[in-house]
Amino acid sequence: MPTHTKTYIDPPKPATRADLERFHHPHYIDRVKELSDHNGGDAGEHAIVGRGSYEIALLSAGGAITAVDAVMNNHVTNVYALTRPPGHHAETDQGMGFCLFNNVAIATDYAKEKYNLKRILVLDWDVHHGNGTEQAFYSDNEVLFISLHQDRLYPADRGYIEHTGEGKGKGYTVNIPLPAGTGNAGYMHAFERIVEPIVNEFEPDLIIVSAGQDPNFFDPLARMMVTTKGFYQFSEFMNKLAEKHCGGKLILCHEGGYSAAYVPFCSLAIVEAMSGISTGVNDPFTSSLGAPVNTLFPHEEEAVKRVVQEHSHFWSMEQKASQK
Repeated sequence: MPTHTKTYIDPPKPATRADLERFHHPHYIDRVKELSDHNGGDAGEHAIVGRGSYEIALLSAGGAITAVDAVMNNHVTNVYALTRPPGHHAETDQGMGFCLFNNVAIATDYAKEKYNLKRILVLDWDVHHGNGTEQAFYSDNEVLFISLHQDRLYPADRGYIEHTGEGKGKGYTVNIPLPAGTGNAGYMHAFERIVEPIVNEFEPDLIIVSAGQDPNFFDPLARMMVTTKGFYQFSEFMNKLAEKHCGGKLILCHEGGYSAAYVPFCSLAIVEAMSGISTGVNDPFTSSLGAPVNTLFPHEEEAVKRVVQEHSHFWSMEQKASQK
């Protein structure tokens, strides 16, 4: 368990227009601002803009950028960026799925440019596929993008196993679609069999996570079965990879999560794992759940096996997985 003791709250600075244009088209940025300044509307597909949304979205993207500066300048070892609106669905020229600007893609491009980083891991465990982030780096071999998501949920026709990147980025997009009902054990199996060997080979300089909490058991927009214990395990796992490869430089950016009662406990578990500080607060929802969240099922193993087979063309996975 990490033993970080230096903790503080760092208020975000708003992203600049130049920051946004690292990923988004100028005409799309103008559209969001126009909607925000007037009567609101939809900036794409389920990307609702209200009055003042533009300024709030700048703070959300700026929060991810502030997190990059904090870890790269060694102010802290790791950061949890508690930001809204989320970002991972936003594409270059449209918002999607409650996302206006792609916070993680913008922050990743910022880190590449300002700190001259050549190997950044972006991992997305939000229950929905991170289509916007995938679009940002689909042809990029300096950013490894891994998305664990519920199979065929949202967006439609995105996040398939065979979507592996193109050009020099071929193999640097890793989609891990998991069957509905996957719990803690199924996710951790994917982390151990797929994420760990690929990340160990890639050796990132920085790790950024789209930390959506909608895989949780009670989320109304998904059908997964992750509990607070699972989110703790995910965070602890990524923390160890960060400590192994990049001096602990780890950023988790809040994405989805729509169970208002349960998400705070998931967030707390994540922060406890990152900080090494136990609050003693127990999860009041799952103590008597009785569901098999910690059982690995054959169809979950099969889903992971298919990803291993696909990406063994690009990474030394079969051998490393067999040694586990």
